[in-house]
Amino acid sequence: MADFATGGVHQQPKGWDALRKHVLQYKIDVALWATRIATLVFTIGYFIPLFWNPYNAYYKALMANAATSALRLHQRLHPVSLTREFLMRLLTEDSCHYLFFCIIFLYVPPVTLVLLPVSLFALLHSASYSLQLLDTLGQNSWWGARLAISLVEFQSRNILRLISFSEIFLMPFTVVLILMGRAGLLTPFMYYQFLLMRYRSRRNPYTRNMFLELRALLENLANHPSAPGFVRNLIMTIVAFTCRLAPEVPAQ
Repeated sequence: MADFATGGVHQQPKGWDALRKHVLQYKIDVALWATRIATLVFTIGYFIPLFWNPYNAYYKALMANAATSALRLHQRLHPVSLTREFLMRLLTEDSCHYLFFCIIFLYVPPVTLVLLPVSLFALLHSASYSLQLLDTLGQNSWWGARLAISLVEFQSRNILRLISFSEIFLMPFTVVLILMGRAGLLTPFMYYQFLLMRYRSRRNPYTRNMFLELRALLENLANHPSAPGFVRNLIMTIVAFTCRLAPEVPAQ
């Protein structure tokens, strides 16, 4: 009985010691997890301004996400080389896309919708890595956190679809921001370049698939027998215009 009690006492320190070793061994991965958690914390601070000014929390969330993107680029593309091939690889990375996204909106007054894709990506990736950290503490540790993580992972496909929809919806919204005097004339053009990169993404086809889903939905609405002629023509004009703007996707 005494040996059993002694083993139980020493079980938890071993878990925390394993966590410490994991942090020391995977510094960049842990730093990515920390910046993603910071993105979530500042996003919550923007919507529930208990500890920060919401204006400051908004830009801190974007800067935390920019730090995540920069760390991820360092992890995937290290070392840096000033060559055309390196630049082409850089532009295909999803982290580069969202670093560009943050730069675009750091110079625009706070827009709530901008934080949606940023915070949802942070939630997805921080949840998966949080599970790794919990595993170093032991299989039975923090069961409440494990339950919350499992719910996030169960909804991962829907979350990615929501992210892609928000990316697309932000394109016409940037034009509305100009009309409202809240964005410069270059903002839609810069965001269009971001959307092109997301459309061509090799690792994340959700934006491209969402475009196809929206096109099918709009064409079904236009071809509905009860749809007025002017509505049908307007929808088909929008679809045709959008298709002309879509880039060719290179073979995977």
